[in-house]
Amino acid sequence: MSNSSSIRHFLLLALADTRQLQLLHFCLLLGISLAALLTNGLIISAVACGHHLHTPMFFFLLNLALSDLGSICTTVPKAMHNSLWNTRNISYAGCAAQLFLIIFFISAEYFLLTIMCYDRYVSICKPLHYGTLLGSRACAHMAAAAWASAFLYSLLHTANTFSLPLCRGNVLGQFFCEAPQILKLSCAKSYLRELQLLAVSACLFSGCFVFMVFSYVQIFRAVLRIPSEQGRHKAFSTCLPHLAVVSLFITTVMFSHLKPASISSQSLDLALSVLYSVVPPALNPIIYSLRNQELKAAVWGQLTG
Repeated sequence: MSNSSSIRHFLLLALADTRQLQLLHFCLLLGISLAALLTNGLIISAVACGHHLHTPMFFFLLNLALSDLGSICTTVPKAMHNSLWNTRNISYAGCAAQLFLIIFFISAEYFLLTIMCYDRYVSICKPLHYGTLLGSRACAHMAAAAWASAFLYSLLHTANTFSLPLCRGNVLGQFFCEAPQILKLSCAKSYLRELQLLAVSACLFSGCFVFMVFSYVQIFRAVLRIPSEQGRHKAFSTCLPHLAVVSLFITTVMFSHLKPASISSQSLDLALSVLYSVVPPALNPIIYSLRNQELKAAVWGQLTG
């Protein structure tokens, strides 16, 4: 038995047992991370440099790309290092930093997706008030509130998790430092405080989810009242990318953390963690670019200019 004061490092889950598979995983992670860096970087550059893209929707998309970059840069480099050098170690401080950053970027992405849902709601349901409700100052304040809320939430979550005494070794069943895996190392009597924080988290994120569902109900009702088929198609096309990104993000996160214990396994947990921590940052820019001609043209201009 050991306590948290004696732990100097943690052992992460190895992605593979054989050297050949480790190198294969390294190449796959390298390809995914390079794709995410390229696509998100192009979106950030296109929105920042394209003056015709200085609208609320693209401003929030730029912030979403920043959160995607941060998310994939938090988990993937360490996993690539471990696969390449056949190691599993991560320092205590490194684990705490990784937990803080992954919670920070994932919660920031969730808050930004909620704000982007509000943007689509105002655009379609209250178009005459769009300039008033989503002016440049209001957009800056909402984005700042999303990042600040994510920072405070991740700071509270990380501090609370690592303040619990760890008395069940230092082996984590995940390829990055994840709160549920760290909690498994904690003494049973220490769970109550963390459960209270998880209850607050559930209320917070459920509130955002209910807001998004309510907003999309209003959006679909408004779109169906549009008389022309072309108008309905245009309205739907501005919502579908956001709806696809939200669905991918929420379903993978929820299933990963709320799935029944009877179907839980190490390989399934690993696959789901890759789905919500690695895949969305690489797919989000593609999803938005495929349906948005303005963004597609701006990104193409960045590539050819």
